[in-house]
Order: sequence, then C-alpha cells, then structure tokens
Amino acid sequence: MLTKSAVRQLGEAERPEIERLLTSDPYIAAQVWERIAARGLGWWRSDGRIYGYGPRGRLESICWLGTQLTPVAATSDAIVAFADVLGRFGRTCTSIVGQRDQVIDLWDRLTPRWGRARDVRAVQPLLVASGPAPVPADPGVRLMRADEIDVLFPAAVAMYTEEVGVSPLDGGRGYRQRVADLVKSGRAYAKIVDGRVVFKADLAVITPHTAQVQGVWVDPKWRGRGIATAGMAAVVNDALRRVAPTVSLYVNDYNVPARRAYKSCGFQQVAELATVLF
Repeated sequence: MLTKSAVRQLGEAERPEIERLLTSDPYIAAQVWERIAARGLGWWRSDGRIYGYGPRGRLESICWLGTQLTPVAATSDAIVAFADVLGRFGRTCTSIVGQRDQVIDLWDRLTPRWGRARDVRAVQPLLVASGPAPVPADPGVRLMRADEIDVLFPAAVAMYTEEVGVSPLDGGRGYRQRVADLVKSGRAYAKIVDGRVVFKADLAVITPHTAQVQGVWVDPKWRGRGIATAGMAAVVNDALRRVAPTVSLYVNDYNVPARRAYKSCGFQQVAELATVLF
C-alpha cells in the first residue's frame, strides 16, 4: 500500500496521465474535465487544485479540490491517502460529488475532522442519452437571449433553492453572474409563458464526451402536465445536434417524476453518484 507521501499536487507535466484517468470515467469526471480544459493545471490561474495518488509515470487516482471535491478513479488505498492529506486542512469546498462508493468512503473518513454535513444524497443515478429523444420535443423550449436574463433569473433562484436547500443569493452577486454566463454562452434553455419561465434547464458542463445537464426545473403550477418530458426532449435534441455526442445528468433516486421523464427521453443509467452538501 502506498502512503500519504504518494499524494502530491499535480501540474501541467502530468496532464497526459490526468486525461487518461478522466477518459476512464468521462461522465463522472465531466466537471473536472471542463475546469482543467478552461483553466489548465497551474494553481495560480485555476479555480482549484488536483491531487494525484501513485508513483510518477503510474498515476492511479486523482482528486479535484475546488469549490467542489471530486475523487476520480479512486482506489480504496487512494481514498485513505486523500482523506489523510485533506483532513489536515480545514474544509474549503461546499460539496463532495462523485462515484457513490468513493464519495461515501471519503466522507466517512473526513467526517471526524470536517464535522457534519448539511445533507448527504447517497444515491444519485447517473444517466446518459446518446441519441435523439424518442418522444416529441416542446417547440417552445429554446435558448435564452442575453436580454432575457432578468426573466430567467427568478426561476434559476427558485430551482437552486428547491434543489440545494439554501438560497444562492446568500453568497452575493456571484449566482447572477453564473446565470448570465450560461445565457451568453448558449447553455441556458427555457420555455416562457406570459412572461414567466415555466421550464428551464442548463448545459452546466461541456466536454468532448458529453454535455451535462443541471438546473432542470418546472414551475410548481405547471407540474404534472408532461412539460418536463417534452422540455428535456428539446434540450437533448439540441445538445446532441449542436454541442456534444452524448447528454448526461444525475438525479436523486427519490425523484420519481424526474426519473420517469428522463427515461422517456432515452436516458439510461451508467453509474451511481453521491453528493455531500455543506
């Protein structure tokens, strides 16, 4: 077994090995992949750091630490070593997200030093669609324009508050900028009726392998009418045509209506994730 000394911060020199591990889990590692592609591995320009486990030239596992902590291809020995190193620092991330067994094992080891979590979502099916939706798409679902950010923003806040359990506005102006960035980069979809958003979804992550959908929300007054299924069909079809060869997302196992809608749109489960929220 390798020891904690085998854990080291990685840089550009290790990029080929890092990309090898990211490719081995292209859906689980999608968020890490996009961050590295956008910012590189230099700590001075990245919004996070990546740690590796294993000797040089034979990297076995990696762990991304930014606002989110994500283990990738982490073996049991790597989890022990990562927890030992991370536990020496105070918690800086707002969540741990990744393959279920890796996240739960890592969190069990970090709990004594990091304290209790606000919520642990222990079973989140990871779903992938690789072909057009087999159900009719809603023609009213479209990409938002830059002049519609004010229309979209209340729905984005409602979605985040409902999903995460806290308001995104507590952190100041950053969330509005995030919504604006999604709109301006052609990643934010919505259906608007009488000036209000009744359905929304975002392509939160884009890699060469997949477009990962997050932020799916239906106005409570419109639920139960099949709007999520038709809306997601529109998102899947456009993302496959315009952005990536697959569309992926993860969902809480207890969200039966959402899982039913995703299944109708052609999504199939490929793994299980877990999320720890602070």
